[in-house]
Amino acid sequence: MTSSPSTLAAGASAAGPVPSRRVVDAPTRMFHWLFALSFAGAWLTGDAERWRALHVVLGYTLAGLLAFRVVYGLVGPRHARLSLTWRRIAAAPQWLRSAFSTRLAGANWRQGQNLLAPLAILSMMVLVLPVTLSGYATFHEWSDGEWLEEIHEFFANAMLFVVFAHLALLAALSLLRRQNQALPMLTGRLPGRGPDLAKKNRAGLALLLLAAVLAYGSWEWQQAPHGLLPSKAWRGDDHRQRRHGDDDERARAPVRPAPVRSILV
Repeated sequence: MTSSPSTLAAGASAAGPVPSRRVVDAPTRMFHWLFALSFAGAWLTGDAERWRALHVVLGYTLAGLLAFRVVYGLVGPRHARLSLTWRRIAAAPQWLRSAFSTRLAGANWRQGQNLLAPLAILSMMVLVLPVTLSGYATFHEWSDGEWLEEIHEFFANAMLFVVFAHLALLAALSLLRRQNQALPMLTGRLPGRGPDLAKKNRAGLALLLLAAVLAYGSWEWQQAPHGLLPSKAWRGDDHRQRRHGDDDERARAPVRPAPVRSILV
C-alpha cells in the first residue's frame, strides 16, 4: 500500500521544521560580506586611474571594518572572540602531523576545516593592515619611486591568494560533505540539533555596522569633486597631475590642443 501525497505532506508538517542551531551572529556575517565586497571592489578598481577615488574609499572601508572586527573580537561574545580563533589555529600543526601520518586518508577533515578556515580568515585580516598602509602611502606619495606601489601590489596579491584558497577549501568540503559549507555565513545557522553557539543574533548591531559603512561612503561621495564614479567631467590627466605634482613641468611644456575625444573621456 502506497501513501498518497496528502498523507506524505501531513506527515512532513507533523514532523515540524528541520532542527537547526545558530553558529554565527548577524554582526559577524555583516562584517564578512562587507569585507568581501569591499576587497572585491578594491581589487577590480586597482589598475584603473579613473576609478582611483572609489578604490581609495574601499581601501579605507576595509581598514574600518578591520577595526570593528578587532574590537568585536575583544569585547564581543565568546563565539566571536579572536582568542578562540587563535586557539583553533594553534592546534593546526598537531592536526597536520596527524593527517600526514595517516596519509590524509584517516584525517579528521571536519576538524581540519575548523582549523584551516579560521587561519584563512585571520590571514586576510592581518594582510589588510599592510595593504591599506602601503596604499595610503602610495596615494599620498610618501616616497619617490615605485617601490611603495610594488609593496602595495605584493600584499594585495597575497590577500587575493588567501581569498582563493579559502574559497577553494569551502568548495572542496561542500562537495565532499554534500552540504553548502558557506551556509552559516548566509543564514547564521547549521542543520542539526544542539545548543546555539551564538546565543543572541544581535541584528541591531549588524544594521548599525551597515549604516556606518553607507554613511562613510556617502560622505566621501559628497567630498569628491565628481563623486566616486567616473563621469564625463572626470579628468584623468588632471588627477595624475595633482598626484605627481608636476605643475611646473607641465607649465614649461609647450601647450598642444587636445583631441576632442580626449575631452569626452
